[in-house]
Amino acid sequence: MRHMGGGVNGEIALAGADVEDLDQRRTLLTVAVRDYDDVDDDEAEEFAEGIDEQLEVVAQWWGDGGLLPEFRQVPPRELTSRDDIEALLRDEGVREMRGLALVLFITGHGIAGPSGSHFLKLPQSVQRRHLATAVRTSDIIAAALDSHVKNVLVIVNACYAGKLDRELTDLVKDIGPERWQQCQLDVLVTCDHNQTVQVRRFPTVLRTVYNRLRTSAGITTEYLSVAEFMAEYERALRTHDRKLHRLRRLVDGSGYEAPSPCLPNPGYRQAKELLGPGERQATTAEHYWLDRATGRTQESDDGWYFRGRKVLNRKVAEFLSPQHKRGVLLVTGSAGSGKSAVVARAVVLSDSRFRADPLFKAAVELTDPEAIPPEGAVTAAVLAHRRNAAQVAGDLLRELGVRPEKVGPAEDQVVRWKGQVVDFVRAAGRPITLVIDGLDEALERQRIVHDVLGSLSEFCQPAAAVPGQRREDDPAVTEPAVRLLIGIRSTRPPLVSEGRTVDDDHGLLNELRQVFPTAAVERTDSEDTAADIEEYLYALICAGGHQESARTIAADVAPVLAPSFIDARLAGEQLRQADDPASLAVDAQWVQKLRQGIRGLLVQDLRLVEKDEDGIPRDVALSLLRAAAFAQGAGVPWSDIWPQMAGVFLRRKLGREEWDVLIKKLLAGRLSGYLAHDHEDARVVYRPAHEALTDVLMNADDDLTDDDQPDGGSET
Repeated sequence: MRHMGGGVNGEIALAGADVEDLDQRRTLLTVAVRDYDDVDDDEAEEFAEGIDEQLEVVAQWWGDGGLLPEFRQVPPRELTSRDDIEALLRDEGVREMRGLALVLFITGHGIAGPSGSHFLKLPQSVQRRHLATAVRTSDIIAAALDSHVKNVLVIVNACYAGKLDRELTDLVKDIGPERWQQCQLDVLVTCDHNQTVQVRRFPTVLRTVYNRLRTSAGITTEYLSVAEFMAEYERALRTHDRKLHRLRRLVDGSGYEAPSPCLPNPGYRQAKELLGPGERQATTAEHYWLDRATGRTQESDDGWYFRGRKVLNRKVAEFLSPQHKRGVLLVTGSAGSGKSAVVARAVVLSDSRFRADPLFKAAVELTDPEAIPPEGAVTAAVLAHRRNAAQVAGDLLRELGVRPEKVGPAEDQVVRWKGQVVDFVRAAGRPITLVIDGLDEALERQRIVHDVLGSLSEFCQPAAAVPGQRREDDPAVTEPAVRLLIGIRSTRPPLVSEGRTVDDDHGLLNELRQVFPTAAVERTDSEDTAADIEEYLYALICAGGHQESARTIAADVAPVLAPSFIDARLAGEQLRQADDPASLAVDAQWVQKLRQGIRGLLVQDLRLVEKDEDGIPRDVALSLLRAAAFAQGAGVPWSDIWPQMAGVFLRRKLGREEWDVLIKKLLAGRLSGYLAHDHEDARVVYRPAHEALTDVLMNADDDLTDDDQPDGGSET
C-alpha cells in the first residue's frame, strides 16, 4: 500500500449574519492534497483514492448532525501550490473566523525537513526547496488555533506528523493567555516523528470507530471528549498496530476529559423526555416510565397495552388532582404485580409533552376519563433502583431543575442535597409532586425513607393536621405543600382478624407508614388482578394479528399467570409471536412452563431463540443475560465489558467481533424484552427487566439451557 511520505472571504460573506449565529457556527475545513505527478500512475491513483476515502469518512462524521447541530462543510479544493493553500485560508477567513467549533483536517504527503520542521508537500513543490514551494504544516495549524473560534480541533494525517510536536510547543506560546483560558484547542496526529502512514489506514479505522459509537460503545453524551475519541480510535486498531498508529495529542488546550463541541457523538440518541414542563435534565430513568406505563415488550414497540386497574387508576388520578395539595400515596404489591405500571402511567399521562404524542390519544381512548391525572400533575419522578440516598437526592434535584451543590470531602452529600430539596419546596409557591419508584430496590432504603423523604414529612401532612394552617382547598393557600407517590414492593397481607388486616410485612412498607402516618396504601395484587392480566394479554395477542382467538386465549391463560404482570408480559410476547397462539395456549408442556413462572418462560424463550431466523445459541444468550444480572448497579455497558463478563459464564471462547454480532442480535430479538436499559457514567447499560428475573439469572447452579423436557409449543 502506498506510503504518504515523500471564492469569497468567509467573514465578508457572513457580514450580514447575526453575531449570535456566528458564535454558534460549526465548520469542517479540509486541507487535502491528492494529485502528485512524481509517482507512477498506479501509485498516484491508489493514493488519490485513499485521500478520497479519508474525505468521505470525515464528511460522514462531521456531516449530517442528526439530532445535533450540523457542521458547515467547506468543499474540498484542488491544492497544487502554496498560493492555493493561502487562498483557501484567506477566502474562508480562517484567521478571523468566529464560531463555536472548527475542525481542521490536514492530509497529504508529509515531509520531514532537515531542521526538524514538518512540511505538507504539494504537486508543485520542488525537492530541497521546502521553504519556498511546500507549506509549513504548523502555519496552517496556527491559522486555526489563533482564530476567534471557541473550540478548535486539528487532525493531521501525514507521514512524520509527530515532528510537529516541537514546532507547536514553541508556536502556541504566542497565542494569548486569554484564549487558552476561554477556549478548547487540540491538535492530534496519526503517527510519530519517524513514522509513515498508509493512505487507507485512517479512513478504515475512523469508519470502524464511527460504527462502534453508533452500536456497542454506548456513549450517551452529545459530544465526546478528546480522551474518549482517542481511546475508541486505539481500540479499533489491531493489537500489534496500537503502539505505532494510535493518535498522539500534541496540543492539549481543553482538558482531557472535557466534552468537545468539535467531536459530535455519532451514537447520540436524544432521550424522549417524559417529565413535566420544566427544564428537566435526563436521569437514569429516561425510558423506564414509558416502558412500564405502556406494557410494551420491546422499546421499538409503539403500542399501549396495559388495561384494567380502573379503580386503582382513578384513586391515583384523584390523589394527583388540584383538590389534594398534600399527602402520601403508597402503591404496593407483590413482585411483578404491576405496581410500577400504575405509578409510571401517572407520570407519563400527566406529562405535557407526552400529551401531544399520538400514543397519548390511544391511551386516553382506552381508559376512564376520571383515571387520567391532570396535565403537569407530576413535578419530578425518580427511579430508586440500585441508587443510594445521595444519588436519589441528587436525581430529585436534577429533575426539579436544580444543580446539586458541590460538597466538600468532610461534608455529607445527603444532608446538603436534601436541604436543597427542602429549600426548593419552600420557595416554589405551588404544590410539588414527587414520584419515587423501585424504593424497595434501592441500596440505602432506610436512609432514603428517613433522611431524604422524611425531611418532607411536614409538607405532606393534610392541612387539617397542621395547627393554624388554612384549609387545603383554600385557593389562597401558599404554604409549602408536597404530594409523594411511592411505588414499593411488599408481601400481601394474608390474614384478616376481627375486621382488621394483619400485615406480616414488618419491613420497608411499615417504615414508610411510621414516617408518614397519614399515608394511604393501595395494593396491586388484589383478587381482580387476573381480570386485568386477561385484558393485558388480550391486547398483546391482538397486536400479533390474532384478534379472533385472542379473547379465548387470554381468558384461559390469565388465571395461570395472576398476579404477575411480568410473567404475563413474557407469556404474551410468546403468544403474539406464535404462528398458532391457540394451539400454544393449550399445549400441556407450555402451560407447565407458565406454572414455573419467570424461570419456565425464560427456559422456553432460550429454546426458541436458537430457532429464530436470526437467532443466537442459547448458551450465548444465557451468558449475556447472566452477565447483565451479575453486573448489579444500573447494569452492564456493552463496549468491552459485556463480552468479557459474558465470557466468564460461557464454556467456549468467542472473538470480540463475534460477541458484538451476537449482542446486536440479542438486543433486536425476542430476548430483548428480558432487558431494561439505563444510563450510567454517560454509557448505555443493560440489566434484567425485573428483580424476579435477576434472582433467577443469579442462581448460577441452575443451568437454564439444560432442560431435558421436549420443546412443547415451539410453533413460532
